[in-house]
Amino acid sequence: MKTKILLILLIYFSHISQGQSIMDKKQFIEQIANKYNSYKEVSIKDRRFKHKDVQALIEKVKNNPLFQVSLLGKSIEGRDISLITLGTGQTKVLLWSQMHGDESTATMALFDIFNFFTQKDESDELKKDLLSKVTLYFIPMLNPDGAEVWKRRNAYEIDLNRDAIRLQSPEAMILKNIRDSINPEFGFNLHDQSIFYTVGNTPKPATISFLAPAFNYEKDINEVRGRAMKLIAELTETLYQFMPNQIAKYNDDFEPRAFGDNIQKWGTSVILIESGGYPNDPEKQYIRKMNFIALMTGIFSIAHQNWEKYQIAQYEAIPFNERLLKSLILRNLSLKKNNKDYKVDVAYLYSEIGIDNDRNFYYKNAIDEIGDLSIYYGYQEVDCVGMTGEEGKVYPKKFSSLQEIKKLNLRDLYKEGYTSVVLEKEKISEDFTTLGINILLNTDKRYKKVGSPLAAMGKNPDIVIRQNGKVRYVVINGFVQDMEKESNTILNSLIYR
Repeated sequence: MKTKILLILLIYFSHISQGQSIMDKKQFIEQIANKYNSYKEVSIKDRRFKHKDVQALIEKVKNNPLFQVSLLGKSIEGRDISLITLGTGQTKVLLWSQMHGDESTATMALFDIFNFFTQKDESDELKKDLLSKVTLYFIPMLNPDGAEVWKRRNAYEIDLNRDAIRLQSPEAMILKNIRDSINPEFGFNLHDQSIFYTVGNTPKPATISFLAPAFNYEKDINEVRGRAMKLIAELTETLYQFMPNQIAKYNDDFEPRAFGDNIQKWGTSVILIESGGYPNDPEKQYIRKMNFIALMTGIFSIAHQNWEKYQIAQYEAIPFNERLLKSLILRNLSLKKNNKDYKVDVAYLYSEIGIDNDRNFYYKNAIDEIGDLSIYYGYQEVDCVGMTGEEGKVYPKKFSSLQEIKKLNLRDLYKEGYTSVVLEKEKISEDFTTLGINILLNTDKRYKKVGSPLAAMGKNPDIVIRQNGKVRYVVINGFVQDMEKESNTILNSLIYR
């Protein structure tokens, strides 16, 4: 009888303990979400930062006794690759970011995490508890040479995430060596993916895509991979409350040369986080916050083994991402060719062109698809039923200075179907303008080039869209100006030579 009562009491207190742990987790997530701006590292405000910016922050971390900073090695071009260690716990966690130089969202979040642990607030006891249970190893920027010129690959043009076996690059050797030396139980492989991925066959951007990488072609699930799957199920549940239906699963095909797949094979439970797109967040600052919350939730879960409460089936229920988004889709647009009208959907896709030593960029659009685009979605869509499209015209008057062009009432030009002007005398080094109209510098060449055929794949035509004979929309460099709205929505137009 005593044994039975004791068993009942043990079960009762176990349930209380579990309930308290869940409540603590909820409070923790609420706090870090509500106080995020106080943790956010203010010196990094956009994606295109450099190695020296990161080094300055690492130097600041060095002065805090909470952290240990060590030099793992140098990149091909001689830039330091650092390891930042935090905590004294038994469970080891390795987090590496920016192995692709132009994938920096999570790097920003790592420095937000450092600020969280150094800031004094009501969660100090929780921080001590976390750091007594886990030891965190951070590599904030694995590919500093790629980051310097904002490109995926390193200075040898090697994709580091395809160099886990041959280890032909020093950066890959650094990651392999630190993984082997600390033998972490968990690893976070931090990347960015295209903003044009969707959550399955839906119009929702895949803002975050997770993956527990496969370790063989059969995609078997062992204990190591299963742990990663369960933790991802928990992270998905957490992020869902901030962005419902915008979390997906990355393609799980086995890649025998990739680090995530091999580190999973070597015994570390790997969680891949891919940062995608989010409406009106070009610098990915909201996605940065989601990375912060996901990683802090992961650290909390690993410290308290919360992930054990989740099921692999919950991970498998996460939809895969699909690449179904476009920058702009003009639907049901009537165009004329050979004196015949035909109705099509037209999709634009933009690319970023780096400027200012790749610290900034401008947009350049091109037609990506034409025809029946009913399976695709656009960040912006315009239904052109009953409307006709025609090529934008060049304004006949030529100008001698930018100041003259700035004085123009562009809406009056748009109403007449003009999308470009000619600048004859003033020299301009830039290739873009924020004036909202294209500028032609070499008239002899550009009159022909501006006449790009409408709806031509890979081209960037300006389209004037009329409704009942009046101009309703103007498309310049893939951006739409609605003539019924006062605000200028042409983010940038182009300067042609």
